[in-house]
Amino acid sequence: MSSTRSQAVTRAFGEENRARLLRRFFGNREEVAPAEAWRDIYRLLLWIDRTTGLAHCYESDKCQPGRPWYARSLAFHGWVAHQLGTTPSGLADHVDWLFRQASEDLAIATARSRHSALVQAQRQPYEGQHFPEPGEDPELVEIILELLGDWFAEQPPAEAMQALTARIQAHVTKENKRKNLVGEGFEDTLAALLHRSRGIRDAYEIRTRPWLHGLPGFHPAPPGQKPRQVDLALIHRSTRQRVLMTAKWSVRSDREEQFVTDFRDYARYEALGQDFDYVLITNEFDAARLAAACDARRENAYLFTDVVHVNPQGPSVAYGKTGRRAAAKMADRINDGRLMSLETWLVKLTPA
Repeated sequence: MSSTRSQAVTRAFGEENRARLLRRFFGNREEVAPAEAWRDIYRLLLWIDRTTGLAHCYESDKCQPGRPWYARSLAFHGWVAHQLGTTPSGLADHVDWLFRQASEDLAIATARSRHSALVQAQRQPYEGQHFPEPGEDPELVEIILELLGDWFAEQPPAEAMQALTARIQAHVTKENKRKNLVGEGFEDTLAALLHRSRGIRDAYEIRTRPWLHGLPGFHPAPPGQKPRQVDLALIHRSTRQRVLMTAKWSVRSDREEQFVTDFRDYARYEALGQDFDYVLITNEFDAARLAAACDARRENAYLFTDVVHVNPQGPSVAYGKTGRRAAAKMADRINDGRLMSLETWLVKLTPA
């Protein structure tokens, strides 16, 4: 990827533009009811898996038709469409807002960069020598014409094919950026929701991706060791109680190990000899992983003070009435409150 293209991608999907887009999404809404928070998260971040046409809730390769997660994806897709007030066929227009808006910004920035005065000045010495234009891809054009040429009334002009190949290239590039956008975008969205809960914003300082040593009561990392960063943190304004949050859209096996490592570092650098809350917020759908997070322990206590799911009804609907042991265990954790909804957690945080 060219440096110009890379800069355009960084701007479109970066922190500053995400903040701008979130402000646009929430508009004048200074308050978001806890019961509605999960819907905003799904409208902003949930996406459609293009290989199945369904809302993404698990690894794509395991959700293909004929595999167990395809049936679960169908169940979740129908449920979430109903919850968001649309139809299964119309769900795509009601989710993935943050990514779609960032992608539009990327397309605009890319088009501007390719036709900027600087680019024209750089190409001017070679005018008339038929140098390739930015975005030209003869091989891709050949594939398109080979597959669709028989349906064209006439050969598309070169400018139209160049615009088409540029759009395709932008689509491929932006899909590769989804992972980063969902990761930090989830943190940003949670922070935006916390700021839009009057009781929480009045009671707590809300910090997004702070350095651990910048939080009250934590030592800096020793020389030569990488400073630790926290996804989100809440500092109670009066008691100074600290809530350290790890926000992960999904939970993989390597992340399960990282949770323990992170907590050990947080505990090692704690300087006041006081407890702090350690909270997991996730949209994971795998029942075994969710149950494992709920049951994870460090010494004689739970690893996580709270395990929070965007909406536990989602994975419950996906599994249905299956007799799988993991699904039953997840249901037990939901029923006993160990796996709580985002709504419940927000209410818990809000002072009486």
